[in-house]
Amino acid sequence: MVSIKGTTICAVKRNGKIAIAGDGQITQGESVIMKNTAVKVRRIYDGKVVIGFAGSVADAFTLAEKFEEMLQKFSGNLMRSCVELAQLWRRDRVMSKLEAMMLVADKENVFLLSGVGDVIEPDGGVCAIGSGGNYALAAAKALYQNTDLSAKEIARKALEIAGSICVFTNGNITVEEV
Repeated sequence: MVSIKGTTICAVKRNGKIAIAGDGQITQGESVIMKNTAVKVRRIYDGKVVIGFAGSVADAFTLAEKFEEMLQKFSGNLMRSCVELAQLWRRDRVMSKLEAMMLVADKENVFLLSGVGDVIEPDGGVCAIGSGGNYALAAAKALYQNTDLSAKEIARKALEIAGSICVFTNGNITVEEV
């Protein structure tokens, strides 16, 4: 799996809702914060799909654009679009060099897409990517197992916790729910 530094994205599926949260920090190298207010979580496909991306900004935008093309091609079928994108990502010489990962969700499913061709449906309704991903994942799992918070509340709180630990994650959080 690709190791991405520079952001944190967390997805939570609970009680028929899926929320994806992401921070707003763009980091150049190991020590310079270039921007605090980036939006790395957004709705696509007429608002029916939410994506959150981590990695190189240009690469992440390219990946998101290609994913939306797949959604159009396969009439919004999330699983099929993920698999086809992963295959393209592995086969295409230019795309295979993209340094990005994505979490994608519709009203029923959430998947992690990586640059090595992984399409992973997470166990337990929680997953996270990016430099603060492991912190957010641990926080989200603890909140999921020990509280009655909603998917949106867990995703936000997990990002807040990750931001208090990870220097590549800030408190400017965007959350989208489907």
